[in-house]
Amino acid sequence: MNAATHNTSSATEQPAAAELLALLEQVADPEIPVISISELGILRGVEVDQETVVVTITPTYSGCPAMHEISNEIKTVLHHAGIQKVQVKLQLSPSWTTQWMSESGKRKLREYGIAPPLDKGQAEQGHVQCPQCGSIETEKISEFGSTACKALYRCQACREPFDYFKCL
Repeated sequence: MNAATHNTSSATEQPAAAELLALLEQVADPEIPVISISELGILRGVEVDQETVVVTITPTYSGCPAMHEISNEIKTVLHHAGIQKVQVKLQLSPSWTTQWMSESGKRKLREYGIAPPLDKGQAEQGHVQCPQCGSIETEKISEFGSTACKALYRCQACREPFDYFKCL
């Protein structure tokens, strides 16, 4: 993550990049409220450019409908911290990948009932583990689950349906 601080002389004292990153840990993904945008890996950088805090985010896919809400929440959190000038930049390249997701984020997905992403080969071989009972005896029901970045699976052991966060 690029957390560079470029604070040119200004009358207003801006928080350091580390403080800004800590504030942004409060911003959850609206579709998966147990995981922060940092844990999800879509928070790509924070910079201070004169009096403006510039936050760069990358969507999980280019048509992600949550980006507008995430941008608004970033501004709200920073405004509540006393930062008035905030710009949110959408960065499409490089494309987001599940490799940017933190281990704590993957753990939180599992605890929430969503199977975290696996290596593509593991998922194709049917080794998606049920987040409810832990079985790998699962089957894909649909390529798309509750959102486009998830597939719908069913566990053959406990018979429960669950979302699998696709490996990208």
